[in-house]
Amino acid sequence: MTQKTYAEKVAETVIEKLKNGTAPWIKPWQPGEQPEPPKNALTGNEYRGINNVLLSVMQPDLDPRYCTYKQAESLGGTVQKGATGLAVQFWKFDQKALVRDENKKPVLDAKGDKQYKKLPPKPFYATVFHASQIDGLQKYIAPEVPALNDIQRHARAETLLDASKATILNDQADRAFYNARSDEIHLPEMGQFHSQDAYYATAFHELGHWTGHESRLDRPFAALDFDKEGYAKEELRAELASYMLGEKLGIGHDPDQHTAYIGSWIKALEEDPNEIIHAARDAQKACDYVLNIERELVKETDLTLTQEEQESIIKEVKTKPGAQRSEAELER
Repeated sequence: MTQKTYAEKVAETVIEKLKNGTAPWIKPWQPGEQPEPPKNALTGNEYRGINNVLLSVMQPDLDPRYCTYKQAESLGGTVQKGATGLAVQFWKFDQKALVRDENKKPVLDAKGDKQYKKLPPKPFYATVFHASQIDGLQKYIAPEVPALNDIQRHARAETLLDASKATILNDQADRAFYNARSDEIHLPEMGQFHSQDAYYATAFHELGHWTGHESRLDRPFAALDFDKEGYAKEELRAELASYMLGEKLGIGHDPDQHTAYIGSWIKALEEDPNEIIHAARDAQKACDYVLNIERELVKETDLTLTQEEQESIIKEVKTKPGAQRSEAELER
């Protein structure tokens, strides 16, 4: 019997979660309620790309910590007997090999030093266990990050959208989309959404698409208007990126109309298990691209806004068509 590849195992796990409606990016999350991204219990580093996706869908509770058997021991913990871990994937990019001649002797350069050639990137794997599978770990205490109020949250989201310089048009009645040919994001008026956070969550989904333009991350958009399968794959990337951004910006996540692609995502993963790895990689790049816009903005200006400055930004936001109506509806 042929042993399943890493991609096949991960794809099967994600497909099962999609079918059960439990994949985190197809569930609506209110602001501040999204679980923390999975992170290493020893180093505190967040897992990225496919590791983030896999550990997120398997995370049993709000404790985001995972680590290897040896790392658990170094923390004074013991992996429970019979516990089943999860394989995470990493890549080595700096491996080299000695250059040898036809007689297998090292080839020397003009200075008499041995020559080396760079090897292609190579994956390696580690098995990690969730904190709930490890006895003796200290109880997890979430970082004391001040919760952003509505004004702070919306001001940050609005500032980041402005900083992106993306062309955003509020000219739609009931749909949102990114037009790759004109490089424009089209959204309904803010008042068409059940909350301002939902508006920003959708805006960042479309900004995820926007990052794929040839002048940015250059993801293929050719013939997507006619290729349903290709369009569904791009939607998966934007939805994963939107989930990651919602988590980082504190605006939550609202899958809304994007859950219509679940069947297409399952089909794509069944046909090519590597697709989930590629999608997670591209989504991470998209998320990083958007967050780097904010980092560059921080270098250029002070984003520590006073209450007066925050209220000024939100006052401007509320002048967008439909924003006042949205608040009135929420107060009912």
